[in-house]
Amino acid sequence: MAVTLWHNPRCSKSRQTLALLQDRGIAVTVRDYQKQPPSMIELQDVLRKLGQPASTLLRWKDSDLPKNASENDILAALAANPKLIERPAVITDTAARIGRPPEAVLEIV
Repeated sequence: MAVTLWHNPRCSKSRQTLALLQDRGIAVTVRDYQKQPPSMIELQDVLRKLGQPASTLLRWKDSDLPKNASENDILAALAANPKLIERPAVITDTAARIGRPPEAVLEIV
């Protein structure tokens, strides 16, 4: 099973999630999503795998979007400014989880 971590090395939760996966011997592809931002299609795919609305991936405290922003507006903001993406995110072929807390990702690996 392919496992990808959308990672921010400056984020403690992201580092903890990476360590948790590595400690369990899980092979993970690490993607610094700020250097390699996901496309709109990738964002939509992750949301489908999360089974959640776009607002789930948005770091609201870092955003100036209104609370009633549309799905499309949120996706456009995430694609344009990857710093707004909630982290870390672990993605497999069939599911995704936000690593808050890091142990949440173990449900899908």
